[in-house]
This record gives sequence, structure tokens and C-alpha cells, in this order.
Amino acid sequence: MGSKDLDPNVVKSANFRVCKVSSYTTELLEIEADNPTLHVVVVPGNPVIVSFYKDFVESLYGSLGGTASITAIGYIGHTKENWENGKLFSLQEQIDHKVDFICQELQDTKVPIVLVGHSIGSYITMEMLRRKGEMVIYTIGLYPFIMVNPLSKKQAKVRNMTRSSILCGLMSLMAAFVGLFPKWFSQYMLVLFVIGKRSWSWSNSAFETAHAHYLKLSQEPDWEFMRKNHRRLAFMFGAHDHWGPLQVYEEIAKQIPKVPLAIEREGHSHSFCCTEAGSMWVARHVATLIKARTSSSAAASAADDATLAHYAN
Repeated sequence: MGSKDLDPNVVKSANFRVCKVSSYTTELLEIEADNPTLHVVVVPGNPVIVSFYKDFVESLYGSLGGTASITAIGYIGHTKENWENGKLFSLQEQIDHKVDFICQELQDTKVPIVLVGHSIGSYITMEMLRRKGEMVIYTIGLYPFIMVNPLSKKQAKVRNMTRSSILCGLMSLMAAFVGLFPKWFSQYMLVLFVIGKRSWSWSNSAFETAHAHYLKLSQEPDWEFMRKNHRRLAFMFGAHDHWGPLQVYEEIAKQIPKVPLAIEREGHSHSFCCTEAGSMWVARHVATLIKARTSSSAAASAADDATLAHYAN
């Protein structure tokens, strides 16, 4: 990770760890702060290879001044080794897995949890907020894929392709072949073909998840839930992102005007985690949101304490 813009005193390398969550082998990328005031849980997009988020996790840790522990969690079946023997898992099973992770790994944490979701991870983090709201203070969606866009021709093409089990199988074989190459080559292929460039060249995990999950997303998010939790939500969209198009940005602004919304216009795109520049820019944006949220919470808490003291006297 390039650290020239970060305080060298708070630069740490993310550690890769494999653990069992609800009996499933799970890949984690994590940094433990010495004296954390927060724990940030990153739920990646798809295809989910947590090692691609290394620059982002390290940049976010530095941008938060080393005050937060950070964990990026992979999906069941989306691992370097074929731990689950090729079994596919539904979107609901993946959501349950992330909730189980919080219950298993973070249940005894003494600090608040912030969720950061990328792409489909944004949808999953909102479901995590729904089920573990007592532990989560903030949820940030990056390039969010939270609803099906019926006007998107690219999404329609992907939907049609994922209906074919034969085509998904062929793509899986192609992706397995690419996986035999060194990491730099695989990363290049991911950027060039997988994310928004040529959908017919998607990776194994991308087709697996799209095939199993795509039709489970509603064309409309749960607006009522989002309104009730608007103080704990924020989203950042890309200027030219067919997974999280600006039509969705505009609809959220219309439905829930108080939710913080932003548009990334720096050219980093949906695949921001695959470049150092994109990872650092998005990490700084996320850190700014977290700092603003925690400072406003601290101010509100201080105001409440002052009010209580006034009436106590």
C-alpha cells in the first residue's frame, strides 16, 4: 500500500486469516488497533476475493488514525481453496453468514460497529443492520447494488446469461483456468474483464453469485426501514456505474432526503479496490463519513448529558 499520504505512525499491514463461521470456512482480512474506539466490518462486492481489499483496508485504517480495528469478510464458497466442494449458497445464506460472524467474533466487543458494504455488500450490510441494530451505529454503501434496475441493458444481459446453467459452468471453467496464473495477472484479468468491462468473461464466483442471487433482489428497497434508520445510513455512487446507477441515487434522495449521498467523479469506478489510487480515495471518503458520524454522536451524547445535569440540579 502506498502510504505517503498517511501518518507513518498508524500504518499497519492487513493480516489474512481463515476461520470457521457457522461451520463454514471463511476468509478474513483484518487489522487490529491497539486501542480501538470502533470496529469496521467490510462486506465486499462480487466476485469476492478479500485479498483485493488489502489496499482499501490498510488505507482506511490509516485514514482513521489507527483508532479502529477493521475486518473484511469473504463469502461462503468464495475462497482460494474449494472448501465447500462447489456448493452454491443463496443470498439469504450469505446474509446469515455475516450476521453469524458478528455474533461469533464480535459479540463481546466493547466498541460500536460500523458496516461498509461494496456493491451487493451494501444490500447485505443493510440486512445486517436490520438484525444487529443494537450493535451497529453506521452503515456505508459504496457503489451500492441494492435494487434491480429494469432500465439497465447491462443488468438485463447479465440476468439472461445467469439463467443458463451451462453458460455459468463454462465461465466457471474459464475462471478456474485464469486462477492458475500469478496474482498480478489474475488481478489484471479481473479489472479488464470481470467488473463492468465484458460481462461474458466474469469469474467463477461472479457467475455463481449472480446465478444464485440476482433474481432475489427486489426492484424496490425497503424504503420504510431506510427512513427509520436514515441517521445510520450513507451511500456513495459512481458517476458511470450500471450496478448502482444514478437513477437509484435520485430515488433515494427523493424517498429519504436526509440520507447522506455522494457521487464519486474521480474515475475510480465500481472496481475501486483493484487499484491503489481508488482504494486510497474511497478509504478517505469513508473515513470522513465515519469521523463526521462519530463526532455528531459524541456531540449529541454531550448535549444529552448536559440536559440531564440541568434537570438533576
